[in-house]
Amino acid sequence: MVDYKKQIKDIEDEIKKTKYNKATQGHIGKLKAKIAMLKGKQDQRTSKKTGSSSYGYTVRKSGDGTVLLLGFPSAGKSTLLNVITGAESEVGAYAFTTLSVVPGMLNYKQAKIQILDVPGIVSGAASGKGRGREVLTVIQNADLVLIVVDVTTPEHYPAIIREVREANIRLNQRKPEVYIKKKGTGGIQIGRTVKTEIDNATIKDIMREFKIVNADVLIRSPINMDQFIDCIESNKKYVPAIICLTKGDMATAAQIRKVKKQIGADLVLSAHNNVGIDELKDMIFDKLDFMRIYMKEPRKEADMNEPMILQTKSSLKDVCLKTHKDFVKRFRFARVWGKSAKHPGQRFSRLVHKLKDGDIVELHLD
Repeated sequence: MVDYKKQIKDIEDEIKKTKYNKATQGHIGKLKAKIAMLKGKQDQRTSKKTGSSSYGYTVRKSGDGTVLLLGFPSAGKSTLLNVITGAESEVGAYAFTTLSVVPGMLNYKQAKIQILDVPGIVSGAASGKGRGREVLTVIQNADLVLIVVDVTTPEHYPAIIREVREANIRLNQRKPEVYIKKKGTGGIQIGRTVKTEIDNATIKDIMREFKIVNADVLIRSPINMDQFIDCIESNKKYVPAIICLTKGDMATAAQIRKVKKQIGADLVLSAHNNVGIDELKDMIFDKLDFMRIYMKEPRKEADMNEPMILQTKSSLKDVCLKTHKDFVKRFRFARVWGKSAKHPGQRFSRLVHKLKDGDIVELHLD
């Protein structure tokens, strides 16, 4: 049986020994492409062995957004869930208290936000250790990840980031604007609107490692080598994240400052003392990038108590889809009051109109 792990380590060792410069860029690019392909084969083998996710690790999405609490065992995730949602996730002073996904609901600023507490991950989770693959798979359906790190064990943070990356998840990164269109002949043609760290020769070397010899490539983001490989594989999930230090009551102010700077934490929390909880709720709402739309029936007042929660830059089409799946077909026009309209009650006959927070929408259907 092919030992993918050894092959990957050998290539990684070669990369470490190779000094990065313009002359070696292409060689390093090809080596990284080989690693990506080997990891893909390794994942396929692991998936065949483990099968699909086990019971308790699939939760139906509910509410206006889903937030996942991710961290090592006993980092304080369950206590945090209970404090911000009133859920009943078991809490204990020992590892692996949570053995399945525990959902809770945060009602905040008229939005219903689902919070999921999953079992703690460990080093090697992406390879299946400690049922880590099932845990990390839950992130695929999350809109936001809360990375929970015990202030007394900051060394867990780089391990979490490593496991998440191995699971094809990119935290706090925007999906690069890179478009690759394969074709039958003509070789590899590259166009770009921005400067990048990698040159055309390296791009072509990487693509050939993936057996792509004819394609048009358009680059609109200032990407590096790893990001370009991500674009070729096109199996990455891009999710925003908040980094939280928990158990702030168990460390000195000097220790907290040091650890916060070390891992780039956004917040320091003490769930037991209710420190930082309100700030966390605000940050969750902001990171989910919500806007509130108020619906109005013809010849009636708008309902200002129960807004529709949508992602910023949503359109009239999104309003129709969230109201009823048939409304897109039945749509005739809409009247809009608010920031996105030039005048109160402006009529829009196209679904592509972008709305803004606080808009009032009146749908007219067939």
